[in-house]
Amino acid sequence: MSSFSYRVIDGQGRRSRGVAEAENPNGLTHLLESRGLLVLDVEHVTRSGAGGVSSTGPARRDVLELSRALAALLGAGLPLSRALATASEIVPERAGALLADIRARTTRGEALAAALDAHEAQFPAMYRGVVRAGERSGDLAGAFATLATQMEAEDRLRARLLSASIYPILLAVVGIITCSVLVLFVLPRFAELLQGAQATLPRSTAALLATASALHTGWPLLIAIPLLSIALAAANRRSTRVHHLLAATLVKIPLVGLLRRYTLAARFARLTGVLIGGGAPLLIALDDVLASIADPVVRDEIGRIRARVHDGTALHRAVAEGTLFPSVVGRLVAVGEESGRLEQFLERAADLCEERAERILQRLIAFAEPGMILVFGILVAFVALSLLQALYGIDAGAFR
Repeated sequence: MSSFSYRVIDGQGRRSRGVAEAENPNGLTHLLESRGLLVLDVEHVTRSGAGGVSSTGPARRDVLELSRALAALLGAGLPLSRALATASEIVPERAGALLADIRARTTRGEALAAALDAHEAQFPAMYRGVVRAGERSGDLAGAFATLATQMEAEDRLRARLLSASIYPILLAVVGIITCSVLVLFVLPRFAELLQGAQATLPRSTAALLATASALHTGWPLLIAIPLLSIALAAANRRSTRVHHLLAATLVKIPLVGLLRRYTLAARFARLTGVLIGGGAPLLIALDDVLASIADPVVRDEIGRIRARVHDGTALHRAVAEGTLFPSVVGRLVAVGEESGRLEQFLERAADLCEERAERILQRLIAFAEPGMILVFGILVAFVALSLLQALYGIDAGAFR
């Protein structure tokens, strides 16, 4: 038996979608037509190990539209099943089979967050965590509204960063092409010229020509190394040890590590604030946060914070004792605990960390442009000076 997604029209002209199992598309078509339905299309889908639909799946913009639709429908008072059915008529067709599977799971009694857990590729851990928080608090509409707002903000930031990074990327491409032409075509010709002159080469020129000769003969290896690194990273992606090592390395890189720390702190504060605002006790909220964030470094930190809170330590003190989250998070949490408005100050901490992460990211891109100009300028200047120094040292009579 195989799984198929389908679209049909009933006798009253209403369209609907669904997922069913059948031997082949024709068998499913005959079955649906025997129920008085007009079949529009039947498409084959596969199932992942968790039992979720894993066809091409919806794109990020489709998930954003889904979040907006569910926020509006649930906010209008529709029950979850009706909201999912209505949303399937609003979102693009790519998300139709996915929504049908989610609706079928919730109809069987599964929680919405559990139904989303079967589709990890489409719904990241943070998304599922916010939905789980909304279910605990009884405010799913607010959870989807929060998700839609967050995704829209991320899309706007991504668009601004893409626009700002176009020139540095173009500069990097031009610089790499220029250096490649020098190494692969220009320098070998100069090497022949200087060897024919039988001149004694300066050390810098000899080192430059030796490097160029090695790169000229070994350029396939230069291409193979990045490809091999990507392949190894993909192969070890599911390795817990490798994943933890990469995450820990990112946090230690200057500026990049600061960006990572602010980003992780924003996720921790946002999700914790949503859970506490929904009425979850602090320890249960931390448990849910721990289950909703995939980064192993922040998981270790949240586990430490949870253990300290369980031992009776105040949340702000447990946060301040660590080195991963910026100190501003601990200070705002302390004010929230003292004033009895922990949820609001956690939200404020998340907003502040996201703003600072955006500024750091923009600074990284701003530094990239002059940095690349400096690197490529030094490289080209070294090549030019090395060659000129060698040419000035050649006896003109060697060419007669």
